[in-house]
Amino acid sequence: MRGAGHRDATMTMRASANDGQPQASRRALVWALIRRELAGQYRGSGLGMLWAVLMPLLMLLVYTLALGHLARGQWPGMTSLREFALWLFAGLAVHAALAECLARAPTLVTAQPSYVTRVRFPLEVLPWPLVASALFHLAMNLVVLLLAVLAWRHALPLTVLAVPLVLLPLLVLLLGLAWGIGALGVYLRDLQHVMAPVATALLFLSSALVPVATLPERWRWLFLCNPLTPLIDQLRRVLLLGLWPQWTALAGLTAGALLLALLGHALFRRLQPGFADVL
Repeated sequence: MRGAGHRDATMTMRASANDGQPQASRRALVWALIRRELAGQYRGSGLGMLWAVLMPLLMLLVYTLALGHLARGQWPGMTSLREFALWLFAGLAVHAALAECLARAPTLVTAQPSYVTRVRFPLEVLPWPLVASALFHLAMNLVVLLLAVLAWRHALPLTVLAVPLVLLPLLVLLLGLAWGIGALGVYLRDLQHVMAPVATALLFLSSALVPVATLPERWRWLFLCNPLTPLIDQLRRVLLLGLWPQWTALAGLTAGALLLALLGHALFRRLQPGFADVL
């Protein structure tokens, strides 16, 4: 699979040099890498990409049975087990997208040494397949969530149309993290072992499992500084509460994510000249 991707990348880069349209060829390269990423994850399995839908269904069932009676009491006014399952699943779906990127970002460059040392390759496009994979799985989770809402409430709120706007800051945030962590991972190989506890900490220090309003004042700032908290809160507003996003908060979150993406990209470009020497 890696060999096929390597040949595709080489052919695309050669085409860009010959046709004088590097931007168009780069977009084609990104789409080729994304298709290879998504197809490769389910290659060889009996059900193929159907697992992308089955896994969220199984997760929703497990969360409902395992955490429904234990964690529901943390949410004031949450009396229905089904409603709590939807509420919980929305938060965990967002965290899963971030956790996937954090787990794979440290090896973003080191897993493709031939792209660094053997071919002329635009390494800054490497985060796109990773982010696309995380967002694809998030989309499958949201499809399952919407189907559950439709089955139990018999209607979807009009505010569902705002979901892409709510997820835009997540896309930018994931790109920034992939650039920054991917570049650092070339030099700090132990970074990949740190990401699992970091992802777990981000989960438990977010509004995915507990409402921030019920926390002691001295600890609340930790949850509010976590970028997952506003993302989860805004997604729940538009999907489950039928409310439009808080536009000011969403704009601030997007601006912060954009700043992080610019910093991550700058760090990647700054460290990129030394990749070949390390690998």
